[in-house]
Amino acid sequence: MKLITVLGASGFVGSAVTRALAQQPIRLRAVARRQFTVAPGQAETTVVSADLTDRAALADAVAGSDAVVSLLLSDGGWRVAETEEAERVNVGVMRDLVDIIGSDSGTPPLVVYAGAASQAGVPPREPIDGSEPDNPATPYDKQKLAAELILKKATADGLVRGISLRLPTVFGETTAQGANHDRGVVSSMARRAIDGQPLTVWGDGTVRRDLLHVEDVATAFTAALASPDSLVGGHWPLGAGRGDQLGEVFRLVAQEVAERTGQPPVDVTCVEPPSHAPEIDLRSVTIDSTPFTAVTGWRPEISLSEGVRRTVAALTTSVHGKARG
Repeated sequence: MKLITVLGASGFVGSAVTRALAQQPIRLRAVARRQFTVAPGQAETTVVSADLTDRAALADAVAGSDAVVSLLLSDGGWRVAETEEAERVNVGVMRDLVDIIGSDSGTPPLVVYAGAASQAGVPPREPIDGSEPDNPATPYDKQKLAAELILKKATADGLVRGISLRLPTVFGETTAQGANHDRGVVSSMARRAIDGQPLTVWGDGTVRRDLLHVEDVATAFTAALASPDSLVGGHWPLGAGRGDQLGEVFRLVAQEVAERTGQPPVDVTCVEPPSHAPEIDLRSVTIDSTPFTAVTGWRPEISLSEGVRRTVAALTTSVHGKARG
């Protein structure tokens, strides 16, 4: 059986990908900085705790892998990308990874990397599909693009077989033990609504985001691992293709929380964006995943309403214990 190693296996996306892979007849090595538990499944699973910024620890973690899924994210994510530590995690680990696994003889191992749709910068059009030029506007997106380019060069040099799946705004519930449920805009607004606080949306609420449920992200990674050959060397944007207006998303969150808690829905109000808001946050984005679907057959399955329902249910249960039936 092939050995698939997941780096960042305890994170929000990482735990979902690990859970999906655990249901397959493979050998699975789940690597993270902290101890965690992988739900039992078909896979022969090993859990490894390691600091992957340590080159020796990284080498041990990926030794003998047929495929590596890289889902690492520095502490604080995009919010603290200007730090040296973030650069080391977001770029340095990829540099070390391709150097380590690319030095082995035999068939180049597969590397599936979690990039970001926002690497393209301010959307030049809607929808984006991966054919637009990259013009990253934030330190985080510049780091993600730098790591992707390292992977592409190593692929062109025959050292690895790299695939970059560029993720949109990911939302949903997490079942990872001890995980932080505050993941992205949907969870953040749901937590506010549960606490009875009004929800605020920048502008008039018509800015759109392509919201993709974390479970659909996980199936995209398993699809890429199952059909890699035509994907190798490229970057592939993923999205639900809906372009959900944030004002409507927030109202859906408020209504779902009300139904779960028995309290009246909190207000959703429009406010002026702060002066420091980057332009990319004020522009709409929709993603066309047709190129990836044409190769793999993958399609998102979870609707916005179902995803919000599941997210709110998980938060009300784990945070406040207010779930009703």
